[in-house]
Amino acid sequence: MTISVGDRLPEGKLLEMTADGPKEVDLAAKFAGRKVVVFGLPAPFSGVCSEAHVPSFMRAKPDYDAKGVDEIICVSVNDPFVVGAWSEQTGAGAAGLTLLADAGSTFISALGLDFTAPAVGLYKRSKRFALYAEDGIVKAFELEENPGQCAVSTGESFLAAI
Repeated sequence: MTISVGDRLPEGKLLEMTADGPKEVDLAAKFAGRKVVVFGLPAPFSGVCSEAHVPSFMRAKPDYDAKGVDEIICVSVNDPFVVGAWSEQTGAGAAGLTLLADAGSTFISALGLDFTAPAVGLYKRSKRFALYAEDGIVKAFELEENPGQCAVSTGESFLAAI
């Protein structure tokens, strides 16, 4: 079942790359009492993810800050080393975005947002989406019909939804 407005975000742990190596992040603690935007995408270092989706949230971050959003989190089904390198390469971390690795696709699967495309080597990856939650409750949600598209889930487009 796909997550929807009014649902509580699932608990779990993701991984964040730090200067000391991978660090476990408790999602329940990260969401509690906070306003967060979470966006997911299928493949770090791929064209649409690197050239459109992440940069759109980097550009829109000041506008989210002005709306009182505490954190913008990008989740990718990958290992924390890839996600950390991608954060550095795109400048996302330096721009104030948090990039988290869902190495086992547990969080994305719990959201009902995983897909598999064997022809291009993607297994249990994240569909492209954006959601806004307050205290762990989803208040706005946009899902791209095709993971190769980036329209309703861009930083600028999604800003209007919250």
